[in-house]
Amino acid sequence: MKIETIAIHAGNRKDKDTHAAIQPITLSTTFERGEDGDYPGGFIYSRIDNPNRSALENVIAKLEGAEDAAAFSSGNAAGSAVFQALGTGAHIIAPDDMYHGLRNQLLQVFKGIIDVSFVDQSSIEAIKAAIRPETKLIWIETPSNPLLKVCDIRSIATLAKEKNIIIVCDNTFSTPINQRPLQLGCDIVMHSTTKYLSGHSDVIGGALACNTNNDFWKKIRNVQVLAGAVPSPFDSYLTVRGIKTLPYRMKGHSSNAAIVAEYLNNHPLVEKVFYPGLKDHTGYVIAKSQMSAFGGMLSFLVKGGSDEARKVVNSVKIFTQATSLGGVESLIEHRASIEGPETKTPQNLIRVSVGLENADDLIEDLGMALLKIGKIK
Repeated sequence: MKIETIAIHAGNRKDKDTHAAIQPITLSTTFERGEDGDYPGGFIYSRIDNPNRSALENVIAKLEGAEDAAAFSSGNAAGSAVFQALGTGAHIIAPDDMYHGLRNQLLQVFKGIIDVSFVDQSSIEAIKAAIRPETKLIWIETPSNPLLKVCDIRSIATLAKEKNIIIVCDNTFSTPINQRPLQLGCDIVMHSTTKYLSGHSDVIGGALACNTNNDFWKKIRNVQVLAGAVPSPFDSYLTVRGIKTLPYRMKGHSSNAAIVAEYLNNHPLVEKVFYPGLKDHTGYVIAKSQMSAFGGMLSFLVKGGSDEARKVVNSVKIFTQATSLGGVESLIEHRASIEGPETKTPQNLIRVSVGLENADDLIEDLGMALLKIGKIK
């Protein structure tokens, strides 16, 4: 099946009793045992597994071309399961502009348990230089958040395999519609399903999918079951419903973002645009080789500083000033202020999640907001 068909059918199981065309929500926490003490329905307890979560995991695995997938209650919970499975004393190489939620998790929750080196992963030499005997994992994020740096998945995966290091890719920005890291050599792919996969800003979730159901993956599955950070049946249902339109939504997000990025790239009050679909982006050639489209996320630097950036995000009418991404509505935010005082994100950077509104309306809205910081000469 092609990916549009997978998105619609791989997460749906027709109900055998009612013949409902759409899988119902199974809220039961527990399931009846047979006379022999076994579980004839295949389910024991909803923390361990649930029909709706099983359906969600199946569609994510099929979309990513994975052997298996595991769903979690958030993207951070998914990342945490990987880090917990590593055990004490491991060393990780991560992006220097890693998503701040996972970065802070490594620095605070796993402090003293896992050591981490943050490097510019657009440089394969920087990654090579960071490898130690105790390095167990390379965590990549491409395009990265919020600078949209691009790293060469194939090259890093080849290096990781040579050194017997696990490689995990955060594929939240791209989704399996635009980029399939497992086919490019990664061992595991991670998603905040809160974002594009669910696609409507109304459910929190995360997921991992693996190339091989090996011992490390079994440890992750064990963390999922025993730590219990799993999505509810309703959250699983909502995410499956969102995935049905994912291929077509991503086409719209990518198309709109390309138009907005081109507009901003030529705007006199914009200093720089970060979007891998722009030909002057430093990672454009690599992005083109590993992505089928460039996604709906972009960042840009306004001319000025924090005050000018805040004035722009406070002046839009169609965009919502909010933290998150991947919904059908366009979002905008001054990124440094959400990341806190330790952020390395430029103070004049604005991050944009381009939605599915008419692109002309979005451009007009941004244009009017940009006029608040200066006159076009």
